[in-house]
Amino acid sequence: MDELPVIKTRRKGRNLTQSMLIPSEGMIIRALWAAPPGLLSDIADLRQALARRYGADACCPVTVQRHLVQISQSGTAPFWRIVDPDRPFAKRMSGGPERIRERLAEER
Repeated sequence: MDELPVIKTRRKGRNLTQSMLIPSEGMIIRALWAAPPGLLSDIADLRQALARRYGADACCPVTVQRHLVQISQSGTAPFWRIVDPDRPFAKRMSGGPERIRERLAEER
């Protein structure tokens, strides 16, 4: 069963507001396991899917990145399905870009 989402309202522009999902680590883990094995998905797509699922306009990119780093260190979910090894963010993952490439190749 999913936990209750944390959605905060923030200002966007001069007169607009935006609802921002602050995802839990569990939400990210479930999304990673749902990503297709052996294929590289996009972090932005993951964030958009989570926002839609929980009824928010957007999903916090900083929180998602923090959770991905923690997940890569704990090994609780296949973070390599979402993190592009050619992007600078991959260097923050446990094992770096090489581990991501190796794990994707193993799943193919």
